[in-house]
Formats: sequence, structure tokens, C-alpha cells
Amino acid sequence: MALDFNTILVTGGAGFIGSNFVRYWLCGPQWTQSEPADDDPPRTYRRLVNLDKLTYAGNLDSLGELLDDPRHIFVQGDIADGRLVLELLQTYHPWAIINFAAESHVDRSIDGPAEFVQTNVVGTFRLLEASRHFWSSLQEDQKPLFRFVHISTDEVYGSLGPEGKFHESTPYAPNSPYAASKAAGDHFARAYFRTYGLPVIITHASNNYGPYQFPEKLLPLMILNCLEGKPLPVYGDGQNVRDWLHVEDHCRAIELVLRHGKPGETYNIGGDCEKRNIDVVEMICEIVDRLCPDLPHRPCRSLITFVADRPGHDRRYALDSTKMHQMGWYPLIDFPTGLEQTVRWYMNNRTWVDRVTSGKYRRERLGLGKTTSVA
Repeated sequence: MALDFNTILVTGGAGFIGSNFVRYWLCGPQWTQSEPADDDPPRTYRRLVNLDKLTYAGNLDSLGELLDDPRHIFVQGDIADGRLVLELLQTYHPWAIINFAAESHVDRSIDGPAEFVQTNVVGTFRLLEASRHFWSSLQEDQKPLFRFVHISTDEVYGSLGPEGKFHESTPYAPNSPYAASKAAGDHFARAYFRTYGLPVIITHASNNYGPYQFPEKLLPLMILNCLEGKPLPVYGDGQNVRDWLHVEDHCRAIELVLRHGKPGETYNIGGDCEKRNIDVVEMICEIVDRLCPDLPHRPCRSLITFVADRPGHDRRYALDSTKMHQMGWYPLIDFPTGLEQTVRWYMNNRTWVDRVTSGKYRRERLGLGKTTSVA
């Protein structure tokens, strides 16, 4: 069996980072003017198979016009369905798999960790198993050319003090059910490289922001609540620090790792942009005040409300991205510019917001541990 070097399989491609990557892969950069690499084939020849379960955070609206693009093949399904995954691999022969599929919200993992174990651990295992079966059937000269890129998070490393950064060799110390489930998936991915030789690469990214992010996350929640005059809930004292990375910078990094990363290696993808949560919220308030001078509840800072902290809330994250810098990657979108672009996007895409929040989520407080199920 031979690989089709115009085709890749993306899992979770209707979610936040996944849908942005699908757009980036098929249409090029949306927010920057970065030039394509010399070995970058024309995007008109690319084909992408998109497997997504379409949970609450995965939405076809995030793919828009690409749903009618013949280069984009959408399949609704679960990465834990090994038979379906193998069928897709044997049908389309992709040269790479990029696994974005994950339950990803810490607060939801506190309320209901079982779904995180099912997707992030069991699902990753099933996806790896199907990939190994497919990879084993390839011609010998094709096997080294296959890639499985597993997308993970900085949260697997735990919490930092006031100084230092996480390195790829930093021991794992997850502090939330979400982080623990991602760490388990990472370990399975690494084990499939070490045990079976499956060409796996793992990436850890810092906090992503940008368009198409489900409104339970910090930035879209604060933007939308600012626009509507609703309280801006800030956990604890607001001093928790996160490293912010625009989603398109993340997509560029993933493509670089896919093409030039070494199987068996891990790559940290950080934005080199540490901000306290309270500072980010105040920046959003200033942007909304400036862009919407007629809001009756200005200044938006008056809406800030400090609430009880999240259980096990990590104090600080920061990634050392030296390995990515050595490959030639650096973030191109500075945070003030990217944040204003993001605010404008949510202001101009209220139909998308209304449609993706038309289910059960109503921007209420999650993560209080009140709905944990007993298996």
C-alpha cells in the first residue's frame, strides 16, 4: 500500500484549533502574510479528510464555505471508533494524521472527568492502534514517510513558580482531570513510537486565542460578556499567568513540525507572551470601550467580578520554544494586535456565536465539581 502525499487526515477539525488549521492548510494564512516554504506544494492540490464527533465545541459553522470545497472531506465520527478510522485510512491513504480531537476545557473536566478519559485517553489509544495497523501495511519505503502528529498542551507539565519555563524534558505533573487525560494520551503516543516504531511527534502549545473559539474559554467569554454588559468573572485574585499564542501562529508551527519534525521528538510551541489573567481582561475591556463607545455599561472594567478560584488552578505556565526557534519558527502576531483582531471577529460574527451557543451552554460558571458522574 502506498501513501497519497496530497492527503492528510485531521481529527477534531471542527473545533477551535482544528478548524483554524483546516482553513490554514487549504486556504493559507488568514491573519498574516507569511510566505509558503520552498517545499510547500500548491494548496490547490491538497486534500484533507476531517473526522470530528461534533460535540458541543465542534461545529460545522466553523468550517463555513469549506464544507462545499471538494478538497475537504468531512466525516462525522469518533476517534474511539477504531474500525471507522482504519476504514478512512485504507480509503484515502493519507501521509499524515494530525490529532486535534480532545475534550479541552479544564472546568468541564472538573465537573465530568469521564468524558475526558474516554476521548483523550481511550480515543487517542484507538486512533494510535488504527494508525499502527495502517502504517504496518505500507510498503517498506513508505513507512518512514508517514507521520502522526499528536497535539497536546502545556498543562501536562503542571504549574510553574514566578520564574523559569517548561522544557520538553520537564517531568509531567498534571493538576486537573483535563491535564491528566492529555498526559495519558501523550504517554500512549510516545509508547507507540518507542514500542512499535510508529512515526509519532508530540507538540505542546500554550494558550491559544483567535476566531472560532467556543465561548466558554476566557477570551471569548470576556469579549461577549463585555458586549452584553454581563459580569466578567475572574478566578481568585486574577494573578494567574498564561502564555498566549495566536491560533494561526500555532497552525504555522504545526505545519513546520509535520514537514521537518523528527519522529519520537516533542516540540513546545509557546507565544513568548506571558500575561496575568486580570491584565488580559482589562485589555479586552479597553478594546471594547474604544470600539463600542455607545455601550450603556461603559467602562467595561466596572463589570469585573472576582469569584472563587477554580480547584487546583495552576498559577503560571510558560514554554521554552527554543527547539521551534531553531527550526525557524517564531510567532508573527503580537498579542495587542491579535487580541483586537479577535475582539473585532466576535463583534462581527454574532450569528456564529448564537448558533454555537444554542445548545446547553449559556456561559454559566463551570468547574465547581457539582456534576461528577459515577461510572
